[in-house]
Amino acid sequence: MNFAHSNSRIFQVPIEPSPIASAEFSRTTQSRQPFLSAARQASACLLLVVQAFAQAHSPASPPPAGVKSRVCKDRPIPQLVDVTRKSGINFKHLSAPEKKYIVESMSGGVIIIDYDRDGWPDIYFTNAPTVDMALKGEKARSALYHNNHDGTFTDVTDKAGIATPCFAMGGAVGDYNNDGWPDIYVTCLGGNVLYKNNGNGTFTDVTKEAGVADGRWSTGAAFGDYDGDGFVDLMVTNYVDFKLSDLPEFGSKPTCKYRGIDVQCGPRGLKGAGDALYHNNGNGTFTDVSKTAGVSDPDGYYGLGVVWSDFNNTGRPDIYVANDSTPNYLYKNDGNGKFTDIGLESGTAVSNDGSEQGSMGVAIGDYNHTGRFSIYVTNFADENSALYENLGNYDFREASYDAGVGLPVLPWIKWGDAFVDLDNDGWEDLIAVNGQVYPQVDSLPSGARYHQPKNLFMNERNGSFCDASNQAGPALIEPRVSRGLAVADLDNDGNVDIVISDIDGSPMILHNNGVPGTHWVSFELAGTKSNRLALGARVTITAGGMTQTDEVRSGGSYISQSDLRLHFGLAKAAKVDSVEIRWPSGGVEKLTNLAADHFYAVREGSGLVSRENLFNQLK
Repeated sequence: MNFAHSNSRIFQVPIEPSPIASAEFSRTTQSRQPFLSAARQASACLLLVVQAFAQAHSPASPPPAGVKSRVCKDRPIPQLVDVTRKSGINFKHLSAPEKKYIVESMSGGVIIIDYDRDGWPDIYFTNAPTVDMALKGEKARSALYHNNHDGTFTDVTDKAGIATPCFAMGGAVGDYNNDGWPDIYVTCLGGNVLYKNNGNGTFTDVTKEAGVADGRWSTGAAFGDYDGDGFVDLMVTNYVDFKLSDLPEFGSKPTCKYRGIDVQCGPRGLKGAGDALYHNNGNGTFTDVSKTAGVSDPDGYYGLGVVWSDFNNTGRPDIYVANDSTPNYLYKNDGNGKFTDIGLESGTAVSNDGSEQGSMGVAIGDYNHTGRFSIYVTNFADENSALYENLGNYDFREASYDAGVGLPVLPWIKWGDAFVDLDNDGWEDLIAVNGQVYPQVDSLPSGARYHQPKNLFMNERNGSFCDASNQAGPALIEPRVSRGLAVADLDNDGNVDIVISDIDGSPMILHNNGVPGTHWVSFELAGTKSNRLALGARVTITAGGMTQTDEVRSGGSYISQSDLRLHFGLAKAAKVDSVEIRWPSGGVEKLTNLAADHFYAVREGSGLVSRENLFNQLK
């Protein structure tokens, strides 16, 4: 029984395991399989009754009894200071005030890209018109800001030629032609855009000749070399089958209601759009292999965030997709050009009680120093964001409430997120941004408002986090309507900063003042046998008795892209004892005895090089 493509709320929800099945999700894959089949059949029957009272989003499960928030105490909290005005960034995202259509609520990706390879991260903000504008043929202006190396940025959009790519959502960075210059893929409503970096401060739209336009409503994107041929492939998630020629009427159906008020329609009640995987042919073109690879999303789930990551240390990148109001996908890379969805078996498809959630953004990190990458997924209001702890062998445990990151986020609609070591203590913290989708909620007598604060969780170094949302400065407390989030050390001072894109108005550039007395190290990698940007490379460092692991990734967060440089906090350690780099080609390179507080450039097969020469000899 699968009613995923019906138009009513009763039949729209894909079959998911019942809460009774949740205990079975926490152990091995083989033990889950028989139970999952029975659970899905039981859930199908229950849904006919439970979903009879349709609305835009299903009621969420209450938190476990006795769960409490843990506020940070007796530790320094880095201050995140809003420097947007000082930075010279005056971009504003366009958006219709009423949000009558779902497409007007979902834009706002932000892309960090060192497009001119000068070692200083630049910023590209995507923009989208209102539906009324689009119907008139009017466009919204996206913006590329060049980093001036002094805390300020200059708008270079017109010179770059990337002002109006499309009805833009977000995007990702990847060097699709291995020329050493990072390219931009922009996701859109009605046709995506691939911008080739010309290496002279300009970009060329090569979408048509590359064969990656798609044409649906695309949201998330990520580059990754899944077959190890040295060329990055492209995974694109699509949301709903939304057309400007067939607009759903505001508040017209039960699935266009939220807490008794009329709101925009969707995603419930709308048909899903399917996803796409484009294989890089190595000659500047791509081939759509979605169906043969097993990642086409035939059930039409509502795809948003997407990222590649090697979750089981196989040397092959897997794919994780955050789906809104439908189960998430974990596509295991089978190593033969095909993928198998193991979301349910792995425990990463639904919540701990077996419920689907409204998933938006996805962050990947080894927050507990196990050498395995865990997953943090941001979800809709009244739902906890899900922290899936990686136990190994593609087995995950939802640790959200145990780790302290579940309860404080319940009132908010959560979007862009990142694991990032903000205090340089060697342990990754968590940050996420929030904002409602319905401006109409401000008319309700109670509940969270349209504008919402942000969440910051500091790593307690024991598998749990404390809530520092109210301790990192006024910027995080200020209510905004945020969407995209990306992280980068914008001023190269050794502290990672935060870039946030709001859907209603100006972005936020949050400068991280850091914590005095701590050290850090950063690595930028260039592949030779591997893809040029070394996407998928795994770096493990040992310093001060701590071992940390990270990975070079494209995409992630909510339709956004963070800096490709890998940053590690070192606490009090003044040097790095050892560095091991596992390249996507399979080669392993080791470095020893590196001084702290430096940016290092590493070229595959050559070891440390000057940054100026990192890519110059790779053409």
